[in-house]
Amino acid sequence: MSFSLLFTPSFLLAGFTGFVLTFVLALLALWLFPKLKLMDRPDRYGLTRAAIPYYGGLTMFIAFLISVFLFIPLTKSFVGVLIALTLVVGMSFADDRWMLPPKFRLGGQVLAGLIVVIFGVGIRSFTNPFGGVILLDQIHFHLFGGEILVLGAIFTILWIVFVVNSMNFFDGVPGLLSGVSCLAFFVLCLLSLRTGQVIDQTQLVYMSLILTGITGAFLIFDFPTPKILMGDTGSMFLGFLLAVSAVFSGGKVATVLIVLGFPLLDALWSIMRRVLSGQSPFKGDLNHLHHRFLKSGYSERQVVLIMYSVSAFFGGLALFLTSFQKMIAIGAIVFSMILLSILLFFRRKRHSV
Repeated sequence: MSFSLLFTPSFLLAGFTGFVLTFVLALLALWLFPKLKLMDRPDRYGLTRAAIPYYGGLTMFIAFLISVFLFIPLTKSFVGVLIALTLVVGMSFADDRWMLPPKFRLGGQVLAGLIVVIFGVGIRSFTNPFGGVILLDQIHFHLFGGEILVLGAIFTILWIVFVVNSMNFFDGVPGLLSGVSCLAFFVLCLLSLRTGQVIDQTQLVYMSLILTGITGAFLIFDFPTPKILMGDTGSMFLGFLLAVSAVFSGGKVATVLIVLGFPLLDALWSIMRRVLSGQSPFKGDLNHLHHRFLKSGYSERQVVLIMYSVSAFFGGLALFLTSFQKMIAIGAIVFSMILLSILLFFRRKRHSV
């Protein structure tokens, strides 16, 4: 890997720009949001603390747009990403304000995924861990001058919807999502710097570094005890870009599955649990992994530091694994998740005695 390329001045400047813009915009939000009544509602969740500025995801979104226009060429595919991202952020902001119906949110996410596919971003094949590749081009047609791979499009849309909602579920402790996302984007950046890649990764390197800077700056304000919260606007902004980054300029889905293994598995289990109990899969509850840590006696800071450590460990590991080894790593994450759930169950019982 050519990690030395990370110190290319234009790359460093892109990450630094994302960091500074987010830091300044967050400071502005701390002053402006209370005046605009863009505050959270702690009483809705049974909390007794004072309200703090909400909708912090807007600061990340604005910083990202400015950074993109400064550093990333607006190719057709990237224009599609920006259009879809604007839809996701706008819908999420409206949901934060007025609590949109879950079906409306889901429809908007599917539409955003469809826009990305139409503009040429998506999975065309998988690397077979046992050798070769699995192509997804068996069924295809042309639309607006571009080729649409039906199987690849279905997978891409489902992937985007799943990751967007998983990150929304994961945003239950301040600093958790912003910190883990920062690690994930940095790992994607390093992975994109590998030599000998068939597809040009320059756009993805810029995007990943900008988002590493953005999430790093927001974490300063988001780490417990938080001064501002990102809201669904921020969690879905990050979820969408994490999902798109994994399929942009070549598939890195396995890497994202490894780095975000715990939150993605937790979301999958939560959806299954709710459906089996006859509830909507989008109905919130307090049974996510981070909630079980809290109920077991861990503090918010301890929870986020534990999750940072897990993501950093598996993220670093993913940089050096072959496709077959990544499959083994994903299996190890599943086993670790099951073991951890059992340990938290017994710790919670002892803690409640």
